[in-house]
Amino acid sequence: MSGSTRSSADLDPRRRKILFRAWHRGMREMDLIMGRFADDAIAGFDDAELDEFERLIEVPDRDLLGWITGEIALPENYDTELFHRLKAFHRHDKPIHV
Repeated sequence: MSGSTRSSADLDPRRRKILFRAWHRGMREMDLIMGRFADDAIAGFDDAELDEFERLIEVPDRDLLGWITGEIALPENYDTELFHRLKAFHRHDKPIHV
C-alpha cells in the first residue's frame, strides 16, 4: 500500500514513475513526506522542477529527513526553491501521518 491519494491515470510516464518512487523510498516517514508532496504538486511541475525532484529522490532517506527537520545542515547545492516548498508543505505542529 502506497498511501497515495492521487491517481496517476492522467500523468505522463515520467510523472508516474516519479510519483511511484516518491511513495516507495524505503523509510516510511520519507514515503509520507515525499509522496504527499508529489501527490499535491507533481502535475504542475515543469521539466526543471521534475529534474530537481528526481535529484531529491536520489538523496538517502536519513540525509533528506535530517535536512527537512533541520538536524543536518542543508548542502548549498540542494538549497533550492523546490526543497523549500517540500519542507514548507508539511506542517510541523502535528504528526506527518495525520
